[in-house]
Formats: sequence, structure tokens, C-alpha cells
Amino acid sequence: MESKPREIAIREERSTDAPAVREINELAFGQPEEANIVEEIRANCPEARSLVAVAEGAIVGHILFSPATIETDRGPVEGMGLAPMAVRPGRQRQGIGSSLVRRGLDLLRERSCPFVIVLGHPEFYPRFGFERACQYDLQSQWEGVPDEAFLVRFFDESLKPHVGGIARYRDEFDQAM
Repeated sequence: MESKPREIAIREERSTDAPAVREINELAFGQPEEANIVEEIRANCPEARSLVAVAEGAIVGHILFSPATIETDRGPVEGMGLAPMAVRPGRQRQGIGSSLVRRGLDLLRERSCPFVIVLGHPEFYPRFGFERACQYDLQSQWEGVPDEAFLVRFFDESLKPHVGGIARYRDEFDQAM
């Protein structure tokens, strides 16, 4: 007998989701730092966008987008940073993370966000249009970040030839680096 794929719904995080979001981040990363960052950003940054994946009434994944800045010679450019993205162990490699990324990027594109940065797996994120940031002379605010892991997705293509500079996540992320 063939099993039916489980239905996954992606929606904005609600205040009642906070305990499940914390648990998923702690389980997925094996430490509390990412969950702490999510809670601090939730409390301090109304511009952040937090989405959850729900299957069979339970939250099985989470993604957070928060304001990020590229400091260029021409001045700062405001966009978003993707971090963290977590899927409950046991539900990983089932397309949940991909669904969260796609929905989040769609939402940001609709809101005219010029770019999204991510520090992540170089085999995973390029399928969503992310490219190595170093191609555009973009560097992470943190030293020692490998070029292949620091990526950018442009929605405003006019930025590409002029964007070089330092890309910065919110200060809350400094505690994890």
C-alpha cells in the first residue's frame, strides 16, 4: 500500500507558536543559541517575518527573515537576512525546508525586498536563486565565513553591478558567531 504524502501548510508565525518554534530550533541545531536569537528578534524587531510549516496540526518547521544591511560606498542598502531555518528532526529531507524558503522568498519579493542574504549550505540554497556573495564583492560581517557558504539572492537586479560592501545581520546574531 502506497502512503500519501503529508500535507504541509506554510503560514505566518502566531504568538501561540513560540514554544514549538523554540523547540524545533533547539532540536534542529542541538543548542539553544538559534532559539534565543529568534526570541530576541521576535521581541525587538517588528519588521522580521517568521513563518512556520504545519503538518497534521503540529509545527514541523520554522524560518525567520530579519532586516539586514549592505554597507556600500554609496550608502547602506536595506534588505533581509535568512536565519535561522529549522525542521524538526525526523521530518527533515521531506521538502519542508524548501517549502519554507520558497514561501518566504515569495513573500519578500511581493513586498519589494531588494535582496536576501544567508549563511548556509552551498548545495541547498542555490536552487532558490542564491549565489555566492563574493561574486558581487560582498563580504560577511564575520571573519572566517567561507565564500561558498555566504550567499545572496537579489530581487532588485539593478543592485548587482554596484552592491559591493559588507553585509550585516542584526546585532542579535553576533552572540552565535
